[in-house]
Amino acid sequence: MTIASDRRTLIKAGAAALGAAMLPMTSARAQTAHEFMVKDIVYSKSGGKDRLARLYQPAGTGPFPAVLQVHGGAWNSKDRTDGQNVSLDLAAAGIVVLAIDFRNGTEAPYPASQQDINYGIRWLKAHAAEFGSSAAQVGAYGTSSGGHQILLAAIRPDDPRYRALPLAETPDMDAHLAFVISGWGVLFPLERYKLAKAKGDDKLAADHDRFFGSEATQIEATPALIIERGEKVFLPPALVFQGTKDQWTSPDLAQRFAEDYRKAGGQIDLLLLEGARHTFLNEHPFEPNSVKALKDMIAFIKQHGAERHAAR
Repeated sequence: MTIASDRRTLIKAGAAALGAAMLPMTSARAQTAHEFMVKDIVYSKSGGKDRLARLYQPAGTGPFPAVLQVHGGAWNSKDRTDGQNVSLDLAAAGIVVLAIDFRNGTEAPYPASQQDINYGIRWLKAHAAEFGSSAAQVGAYGTSSGGHQILLAAIRPDDPRYRALPLAETPDMDAHLAFVISGWGVLFPLERYKLAKAKGDDKLAADHDRFFGSEATQIEATPALIIERGEKVFLPPALVFQGTKDQWTSPDLAQRFAEDYRKAGGQIDLLLLEGARHTFLNEHPFEPNSVKALKDMIAFIKQHGAERHAAR
């Protein structure tokens, strides 16, 4: 199935209609436009169920950076199609994207989703060569609750709770990432929980309760607090971006996380976009803040997922 090559038409069409098509696309953000294929594959059978991933694979032999994409949904909803406009743009820029389904809180509480995400990272690294990438070029991107989850997965790649699912074909594959990106991540879950309760948002508060089970678990699973407690962490190059008007994570909290990351020896870029709110890039992809965020994402991925880094 061929779709018009301008970005606006392609995004409006949506990946759900693309099937396994090879799509020409011209992107103002990429120096070279890449054709790419979109298809769903089974990457895992956790919980006795086929877990699907949507693969966005640029045409050619690469080498391409690769990104595991982790959706949002307050830890309890949505699937691999969330944020597909970004997946399409990244693929057009010559970046492999694997957007995964995983166990949400409605199916199993924390840390089940982390087990699926950790497995997904290892699976993508093990299969990266099939997609024109390499294990050392694999990074990850998550948004909202997925932005929280991917930071947690990035800094605790060797946590035995998260590594509970064996990868039969390459049992020794690690879940270390080349880079990590969090978009409007819920960086401090307990702070959002308190805000939800103060605003009378009973559904959102219930989502926290269902996924985490307790306030103590929200604290245990907060990336900044993990670093502040002095736990042993892995710190890949990180990009964290959000709006200054984000309803759930204040710029001060984002800056706190960035400062913690740097103090612990990590490299992090913090991008605060004036006036942008939660989910801005997914909901308003053509607004200036979204254009800026996507441009910076692509540059960051190309820098840290480049073949020269993989060769080190």
